[in-house]
Amino acid sequence: MDEFGLIAALARRLPKPGADVLLGIGDDAAVVRTGGAPFVVTTDTMVEGVHFLETTLTDYNLGYKSLAVSVSDIAAMGGQPKFAVVSIAIPSGWAPERLERVYDGFREVTERFGCHVIGGDVVSTSGPLVITTTVIGEAANPIPRSGARPGDILFVTGRLGGSSAGLQVMQEATSVSDISKACLIERHQRPEPRVAIGSLCATAGVHALNDVSDGLASELNEIAAASGVRCVIDADKLPVLPEVVELARGVQRDPLSYALYGGEDYELVGAASNRAFATLLAGASAMNVPITRIGRVDEGDGVVMRRPDGQMEVLDPKGYNHFKRDDA
Repeated sequence: MDEFGLIAALARRLPKPGADVLLGIGDDAAVVRTGGAPFVVTTDTMVEGVHFLETTLTDYNLGYKSLAVSVSDIAAMGGQPKFAVVSIAIPSGWAPERLERVYDGFREVTERFGCHVIGGDVVSTSGPLVITTTVIGEAANPIPRSGARPGDILFVTGRLGGSSAGLQVMQEATSVSDISKACLIERHQRPEPRVAIGSLCATAGVHALNDVSDGLASELNEIAAASGVRCVIDADKLPVLPEVVELARGVQRDPLSYALYGGEDYELVGAASNRAFATLLAGASAMNVPITRIGRVDEGDGVVMRRPDGQMEVLDPKGYNHFKRDDA
């Protein structure tokens, strides 16, 4: 059983939520209402040796990234992050100064995105370092991943593939330039939550939205499955970071593989009507954030990619997946 099958199985063991839960288990964040405007809640856990290595993240950037990824989930719902609680299990022998540097990374996220840490827990452990971040935000018009409709435009923000490429250049000897290597490492260590663009998506009336945490193919499959539609994308439209293309050329790998299956880019991918996309495009231009039309939504199911020669390729959700067996 893979991660998503396990989540579904566990959810079936819980009582159904009441009417105050507008969107429960299965999206980037839950949406609840307790009398006023809806608010969104998300949580993420990062485990040393599973999600990061001490050799690939400084203590400061570990703090930054662990909170930023939860902020990105709020952005993917079209929300504004407001509050966070953080729980940390610290290995024995960790110096207080290291924990302070982690919290300095938290502080940067709170100052940049207005998300204040209001509590949490700190414990000691004989195991690896574990950080769990929970973020609460506001969303007047939350965007689920289940709203895509046939005829919608598929789009993505920014440039893709940088994070997984950055991890590769830190772990392997490559021929990329020092400037390109620094760019890729920055993409891996310091993702940029698209909070302002997420809010713009909500205002524009975007139908469905996801953040690219597990790879573009995985996120599009989630949108397709939740919406009951088929996503069709064009390979030559995918906005791959130029530095990724440089790396891919040197290691003889298809640059699209970084975008489709690398993960941790934390860009936003979504589905919108022609009118909503035009509004989004104009607003993003004013923010100097690239938005690329990558395909369309059709009737059917699954995700397919059209190669430049017209060949259609089925894209399975092969991004990062906890609990998935190698022989499955």
